[in-house]
Amino acid sequence: MDTLHDQSRIWIYQSNQAFSEEDLPIVKAKLQNFARQWVSHSRSLKASAEIYYKRFIVLTVDETQAGASGCSIDSSVRFLQQLQVEYGVDLFDRMHFSFEKNGAVHTVSRNQFQELFHNGEIDDQTTVFDTLVKTKEEFNSRFKKPLGESWHKRMV
Repeated sequence: MDTLHDQSRIWIYQSNQAFSEEDLPIVKAKLQNFARQWVSHSRSLKASAEIYYKRFIVLTVDETQAGASGCSIDSSVRFLQQLQVEYGVDLFDRMHFSFEKNGAVHTVSRNQFQELFHNGEIDDQTTVFDTLVKTKEEFNSRFKKPLGESWHKRMV
C-alpha cells in the first residue's frame, strides 16, 4: 500500500476472529496474489491487499490509473467469500466491532460492545478501528481512534 496514491480507494473487511499464526502467511500470499491479478474491464488495477492485526483485510486500489468497476468489486467479494469458507471466519458482518485492550485486539458483537461500555470495561478512550474509512490517507490517519471520537460512540 505504501507505493499507492494517498487518495487510493480502500475497502476494509473485518474478520470476526483473528487468523491463526499458521494460516496467516497463507492468507497473506493469497491476498497478494489476488491483488496482482485484480482487473477492471480487462485493465490491471494498481492494487494491494494486506492484512492488519491478523483480522483486517484491506484492499486498496489506486484509481488514478484505473478505477475499480462493479465487476471488479464483485470479484473481490467472491474472493473474500471463498476465504471465509476456507478459514471459517466471517468477513461481512458489519455489526462486529474491534477495539484494543491490554495490548490485544478484540472483536465482539454490537450487543457485547454495548455491554462492555456500560460495564466500564471499555470507555471513550478505548482505541477502536474504523472500518468505514474510504482512502489510504484516511486509513493512515483515522483507522485507529478513541471510541469517543468515533462513529462507534453512537452504538453504545
